[in-house]
Amino acid sequence: MILAAGEGRRMRPLTADRPKPLVSIGGRPILDHALGKLKTAGIEHVVINLHYKGALIEDYLADHTPPGMSVAFSREETVLDTGGGIKKALPLLGQDPFFAINGDSFWIDGPSVPALDRMAAAWNPDRMDMLLLLQPVDRMRLTTGIGDYDRAPNGRLTLTPDHRGGFMWTSIRIVKPSVFADTPAGPFSFLEVMDRAETAGRLYGLVHDGDWHHLSTAADVAAVNHHVFGGAGVTSSPSTKA
Repeated sequence: MILAAGEGRRMRPLTADRPKPLVSIGGRPILDHALGKLKTAGIEHVVINLHYKGALIEDYLADHTPPGMSVAFSREETVLDTGGGIKKALPLLGQDPFFAINGDSFWIDGPSVPALDRMAAAWNPDRMDMLLLLQPVDRMRLTTGIGDYDRAPNGRLTLTPDHRGGFMWTSIRIVKPSVFADTPAGPFSFLEVMDRAETAGRLYGLVHDGDWHHLSTAADVAAVNHHVFGGAGVTSSPSTKA
């Protein structure tokens, strides 16, 4: 699942005329990068939730969905937040564990195995309710790192409320659908579900061996476009079906 319903207010003015997943990184929408990596990992079915300017995403994917991949949309009349949005989409996702990523997720795989394949190999449903991909804060150079978690040698995670942990969560995760049992019917944050998994000792993390950039503001996008892609940026209308 790709979460794409939010307004992206912190990324304005880039999101004034488009949702965050259609903001350009390296001359392509962020969404393209994510779908390409999901396709490489063998993911054939993707669910995307929509609210803010969601029709632009539907129009774009009418011509830009990777071959062999199907996309289903979960439309939200009112924003259900990161937890409620996934819960609403569960009937489209099925009963097996699934990848979930934020619509502004941009990462570069490490030198060997792609990150999603590494996560799939590390996934252990007997021990885990969630597996998060983590970026070491001390390796973040272009965008601001926040120390969300500390990680034990066995991979179990502990939240660091003072943000002094060694790792930032990339928003890329594997999730069991069962973690949404007994959650609210309306809007709620996915962080609440993560906290429950941590309390149960079933929240684990895998350290990313490549680069991940925290795309929160227009300045973050500019930094990545400049330093990673040599200046490529927003170049076309999000509704273009080129």
